[in-house]
Amino acid sequence: MPGSLESRILDFGLNELDTLATHIVICAAEPTVYSLASINAANSLGYKAFAAGGAFGAPSDHSVNGRFVASNAITDGTIVTTGTAGWWAAIDSPNARLHAHQSLSATQAVTSGNTFTLSSFTIRIPSQ
Repeated sequence: MPGSLESRILDFGLNELDTLATHIVICAAEPTVYSLASINAANSLGYKAFAAGGAFGAPSDHSVNGRFVASNAITDGTIVTTGTAGWWAAIDSPNARLHAHQSLSATQAVTSGNTFTLSSFTIRIPSQ
């Protein structure tokens, strides 16, 4: 039987999202490093800025197993570059860190000067 991680251990990783993430960025291509996800990157199409600790909630128990954090829904993200968004990224801009990224459920054409929305999403770490 595999070992299990306890909530405190799982929360150490999720706490970075909860307390340090400052932006959720939408990107044209997969942002595998911070330089591809920063708000000034050529890959970045738009962003929503949060105060540190404002992008995600605190870690909680997941209904299946492990722990998770949920993002806040975005209704007023800023589009700065026209293109096709296919990814989101959670970043800690002051410390130049990429915390998480994932593809969008569908790509979306966006136009500079407009706004974007993004439903709340979860990031889960299973306990085993």
